[in-house]
Amino acid sequence: MPKMKTKSALKKRVKVTGTGKWKRHNAFTSHLAQNKSTKQKRHLSKAGLVSKSDQSRLKDLV
Repeated sequence: MPKMKTKSALKKRVKVTGTGKWKRHNAFTSHLAQNKSTKQKRHLSKAGLVSKSDQSRLKDLV
């Protein structure tokens, strides 16, 4: 049986850290920035981590 292909959509959105956690970008950053506070925009610009439950759910796609 051949190898499973990696899902391109997930490959573009997630990177694996050195410790094996999954790094992701935050939502709510693409538009309507004038309505958000400076603090909110600053925190959204930093990367987040995929939660453990989602990581186990998405593991089959990689």
